[in-house]
Amino acid sequence: MSSLLHSSDEVLGVTISPIDLFLRDRLQIVEDLWESVIRQECGQELVNLLGQLRDLCSPEGQANSDEASSVTKLISQLDFNEAIRAARAFALYFQLINIVEQHYEQRQQLLSRFPQKSQQILLDSISEEPQFVNGGVGADLLEKNWQALHNEPQNPRTFQTLFPYLLNMNVPPQHIQNLINQLDIQLVFTAHPTEIVRHTIRDKQRRMAKLFQQLDQLEEGKAIVDEASSWEAAELKEQLTEEIRLWWRTDELHQFKPAVLDEVEYALHYFQEVLFDEIPKLYQSLKHSIAQSFPRLNPPSKNFCKFGSWVGSDRDGNPSVTPEVTWQTACYQRQMVLEKYIKSVKRLTDLLSLSLHLSDVLPDLLESLEQEQSQMNEVYEAQALRYRQEPYRLKLCYILKRLENTRDRNASLSITDLTQKVIAIDAKGIYHSTDDFLTDLRLIQSNLKETGITCRELENLISQVEIYGFTLAHLDIRQESSRHAEALNEILEYLQILPRPYHDLSEAERVIWLSSELQTRRPLIPTELPFSPVTNELIQTFRVVRSLQQEFGASICQTYIISMSRELSDLLEVLLLAKEAGLFDPGTATGTLQVVPLFETVEDLQRAPSVMKKLFEMPSYRALLAGGYASKEKSSFDLQEVMLGYSDSNKDSGFLSSNWEIHKAQKELQKIAEDYNVHLRIFHGRGGSVGRGGGPAYEAILAQPGNSINGRIKITEQGEVLASKYSLPQLALYNLETIATAVIQASLLRTGFDNIQPWNEIMEELSARSRSHYRNLIYEQPDFIDFFHQVTPIGEISQLQISSRPARRQSGNKDISGLRAIPWVFSWTQTRFLLPSWYGVGTALQEFVQEKPEDHIKLLRCFYMKWPFFKMVISKVEMTLAKVDIQMAQHYVEELSHPEDKARLERVFEQIANEYYLTRDLILTITAHKRLLDGDPVLQRSVQLRNGTIVPLGFLQVSLLKRLRQSGSTTSGVIHSRYSKGELLRGALLTINGIAAGMRNTG
Repeated sequence: MSSLLHSSDEVLGVTISPIDLFLRDRLQIVEDLWESVIRQECGQELVNLLGQLRDLCSPEGQANSDEASSVTKLISQLDFNEAIRAARAFALYFQLINIVEQHYEQRQQLLSRFPQKSQQILLDSISEEPQFVNGGVGADLLEKNWQALHNEPQNPRTFQTLFPYLLNMNVPPQHIQNLINQLDIQLVFTAHPTEIVRHTIRDKQRRMAKLFQQLDQLEEGKAIVDEASSWEAAELKEQLTEEIRLWWRTDELHQFKPAVLDEVEYALHYFQEVLFDEIPKLYQSLKHSIAQSFPRLNPPSKNFCKFGSWVGSDRDGNPSVTPEVTWQTACYQRQMVLEKYIKSVKRLTDLLSLSLHLSDVLPDLLESLEQEQSQMNEVYEAQALRYRQEPYRLKLCYILKRLENTRDRNASLSITDLTQKVIAIDAKGIYHSTDDFLTDLRLIQSNLKETGITCRELENLISQVEIYGFTLAHLDIRQESSRHAEALNEILEYLQILPRPYHDLSEAERVIWLSSELQTRRPLIPTELPFSPVTNELIQTFRVVRSLQQEFGASICQTYIISMSRELSDLLEVLLLAKEAGLFDPGTATGTLQVVPLFETVEDLQRAPSVMKKLFEMPSYRALLAGGYASKEKSSFDLQEVMLGYSDSNKDSGFLSSNWEIHKAQKELQKIAEDYNVHLRIFHGRGGSVGRGGGPAYEAILAQPGNSINGRIKITEQGEVLASKYSLPQLALYNLETIATAVIQASLLRTGFDNIQPWNEIMEELSARSRSHYRNLIYEQPDFIDFFHQVTPIGEISQLQISSRPARRQSGNKDISGLRAIPWVFSWTQTRFLLPSWYGVGTALQEFVQEKPEDHIKLLRCFYMKWPFFKMVISKVEMTLAKVDIQMAQHYVEELSHPEDKARLERVFEQIANEYYLTRDLILTITAHKRLLDGDPVLQRSVQLRNGTIVPLGFLQVSLLKRLRQSGSTTSGVIHSRYSKGELLRGALLTINGIAAGMRNTG
């Protein structure tokens, strides 16, 4: 079979470095093993077919329009089983490539932590902000330093490079210290979109990654043991072959629709396998790097980077997330973290064998042992004789027993009916809080330190406890805003409190009534709930939050996110329901639940500043933020979290408009917060795909406006990207480090370009034009909905058993508004349109350029060079366009359109294709690249490598979708009716899996 590995570099003209040769070697090994397994399992005929299909794409890795008819004819002649085997083979190939690339990336990150001394950091002063005369926009700056764009050093992405950079930039140490003191990074795991790869397959991938690691180690040492390494390398390759053969015989499709608790287990797997043990290294790396450049500065708290989760607590659009499920999720998380602590304490017991005869022990430890004896005599009787001369081991035995008792009690809690009280184990034999556990560990630590001993194992455990506590990750509750209004409407109708229904009140009337009701201590909701199941469930959600805080501590669940927030009443409704559950006391203005609005659509983003201004003007709410009326620190800053949604704003108005509206909203929200002496933490609802806010986190953080970060950020890490970021230890650490580095850099080194008014006015104009063109297609083109449903596999995607969450907010209708953003993006990705990530950008740029062609091209180049926000937007569009295959997309249109609709749907395609070519050409002009992604040859090669093999898989998908949709039709031929609809659906779903693996994302 011909290989894509060598031709790609010839096409791109890439010079192969030694480190690239390593990647090429690994890819060649995988391709050879893949081909060998296919030959063993299915015979040479399938191998020949796969090669024939791959050869039909163009050298650049795109579908060849000249060969489309040949491919279509070849695939249409395939027996169904042959088509399925071919689809599975290509899907397997992509998964193997993913393993190699992840392994390669991890190796790169490991090497990057030990740079050669000769590779000094190339520091370049931050360009002075351009001076503008008479309101000009700086077009005259452009040609001056255009080549500087390509000569600028890499941004400092690691702690090792960041702090020398800050030192050379003469950033005042006190500024750095102030920022470090408030450094607060929160990463929140979500289950949507659930990654399409089964966890059974993920296990196989991890085993293969370990085999590659062993192969690396073997080859690095083969100069010493060349003879031995030869047979060992052959053995490792044989093991890789065995794994691939087992994989080939494993069903790629999920066997059942996952329950919410299954998704909880999937998400927590990354803590179990990687994050729990690796996270202390992040702190140690930061601490060491600060000390190297700024020895007088203090490191941040160990928990400067924390984790949250929506899995098991996000009920927006997911009726399967019940109060009971949220309770079980909290118990599940505590069980996992307690088991980890128990293992660590057992290791410490083996390690800390210090004897009283050979090491001093301070009186406080001995006094502690006496107290433990009186409280837990059974441990003393069992262990005192054995450890009578080893006080650390004896103390750890008491700690271990308390942890085990706490774990056992937690296990009983997880299966307890929430309406019943739990019979507690002896209160003296458990840990009631993380602080109690830390007190015991620090007692041991201080005793060791006073006697001149350090213990890294103990230091790591203390770091883990400070970061994860007994909760592992905080749980955010999320619900859609209309649900609260509907519940209050029902409650008030039942109680007959208002003269007319709550739904009939104006916004002003709602705010007046809610504000008044929030001031009274009188209960509104009765203990027994006589309402509808939906309203009862909502009320029980607030009550379970109260129970969670009482059992696990307030930190387990302090955030209630209101999706589709539009008005002030949306926030006050939640605050009122929180009051009814005992989470807010109006008398003292104290509470344990923060109300967090999620602004998603463009209109809501534009309205966000005024909503927050009204909220901050409420004395009771300001008192709540300040810690209550009795708080003595009224002048201190208070913290308000606001979430911004990338997905629905993009679906609503297109990529450019969405990003600009979010950018503007952040600036305005920060200004409002400063006016009211409030600290602001922006929660970024980023997805995995570019169309939902995805892309490199480092660049995205640096592109945030002005001082909107200030050392604080919260970001969703969505289901499908968890494996790519957190499956391997070095990759996980690098991902966390780049985020932390970007937060520090963006907070300390602000460019000021966001505040240039003429530039903002131009972006406003570009945004409006882009949005208009996007909405003209999506919402005003009468044939678009038919185009979407016929040309993309949206109907088949909804049948994938990958998520507990429905694809639509409302069932039954086929309009775009009711469709969730994830399947929306997923569908366009499968067909290689990737439309949500670029459509409208080209027209907006062209209309601007046409006004003054030469000057405006120069100006856009200036934006790209100097303005982080604009460069981020253009770079994401460029990356997406590189993955678009307009010839392949056209094939979907030609083959899947209904015959009677084909002419009108082809006109829609022509409109999309014209926008694609326009956008591509303008992006290349702005970036001065000859080919897309010339500025990132590694990504360019990766995209092209995948593009080439996705082409035949796309043709297979079209063929199977066509057969599926024609099955049972009276007009279909015999070939379409030979197989059951279930078989045909399975074939189509296999191709969806394969293309998702090749594109490396779903939605």
